[in-house]
Amino acid sequence: YYNINGDNMEKQLSTKCIYDGVVVKVKKDEVLCENGITSIRECVSAPGGVAILAVIDHKVLLVKQYRYVVQEETIELPAGKIEPNEDLAICALRELEEETGYRCDNLEFLISVKTTVAFCNEAIDIYVARNLVPSKQNLDEGEFLNVSKHSLDDLYQMVMDNKIYDCKTAIAILKAKAILG
Repeated sequence: YYNINGDNMEKQLSTKCIYDGVVVKVKKDEVLCENGITSIRECVSAPGGVAILAVIDHKVLLVKQYRYVVQEETIELPAGKIEPNEDLAICALRELEEETGYRCDNLEFLISVKTTVAFCNEAIDIYVARNLVPSKQNLDEGEFLNVSKHSLDDLYQMVMDNKIYDCKTAIAILKAKAILG
């Protein structure tokens, strides 16, 4: 963390890994705050990933899937986690094809988001994919989702009505609506 002068506002005094999982790592840090008080920070480290705002026939592809953590189906952009040392654009092309069954030859960077800055370092780069070509959907084992197409106007309204509340998806829709109208 940095203040406007670029000075570190909190100094790590100690760190302890309390969980090292397949997808995330959790550590518990003791920090010295700028006012001299010590505090605890629980920090989740995640590999990060990509999401794709895929456009075909003036419609956007979304996936609907059950998310165990929130115990409900969500409506999201196709997305996935990055593999170690993988190029983000290559990851986006892979995830697009795996989840939607489409390939593309035109990928443009849209925005990068930090998903939950209070306790997690996860970053997701979001791309726009155009000129989609049908391919073959290739879902991961244990992954079940349905692909649907929606107009940007309908998606914008779904965000406003809180029918789409996944942050990466909502931000991408709002940004695309601002840019594309």
